Amino acid sequence: MRVLTIAAHPDDETLGAGGTMAGLAADGHEVWVCILTDGVTARHGHVELQQECARRAADVLGVAEVVFCGLPDQRLDSLALLDVITPIEKCIDQLQPQVVLTHFMEDANQDHRAVFRATVVATRPSAGSSVRRVLCYETASSTEWAPPFPGTVFAPNVFVDIGSTLPTKLDAMREYENTHSGEMHAFPHPRSYEALEAYAKRHGAASGLMAAEPFMLVRQVSARGEQGDGLCL
Repeated sequence: MRVLTIAAHPDDETLGAGGTMAGLAADGHEVWVCILTDGVTARHGHVELQQECARRAADVLGVAEVVFCGLPDQRLDSLALLDVITPIEKCIDQLQPQVVLTHFMEDANQDHRAVFRATVVATRPSAGSSVRRVLCYETASSTEWAPPFPGTVFAPNVFVDIGSTLPTKLDAMREYENTHSGEMHAFPHPRSYEALEAYAKRHGAASGLMAAEPFMLVRQVSARGEQGDGLCL
């Protein structure tokens, strides 16, 4: 199976699906990450350092390839949607993934929302498309800060067991401590190691697992005669 995780910023991919990606990679599946923005435009940081941290995190998780698209951080809502769709389509053309993971549509961060909209277009069903399943992940410090109105609350309906890979996810996040501003914070910030572990155990408790990452299923296409690989994580 081939899986593509699409993220607006370096670290989003690990926060949202790090344990899942580590488990898939350990099981022999091919996992790629597509990072849309440079992650530093709005903070005057160093692109090279941000990318190096993302590569190190990917190595910890077992990710085969990280694609950096270089769009401006915190500016995706100012671009034409097509400018966000195009690099995602290029990644999909290259990898031909069966499963695509992306941001939640109502995250507090505007870049996350733009990436969701672009992903929905880039993964639209068409003849010959490899994509069979599209899911949204939860990004700590953004997803839970969405306004509490109908349709804006993250309501997961897919839970992936990360009981054995939660330590790997936390190790991958440690690679982001060395960015220009540091992506990790002290507890009780949502992006603290204690909080990330609590998130995983909370979702595990909700699904009968020791620890889990939650997802919302956006679309699933089941073609008759296909193997079931693309229908599960």
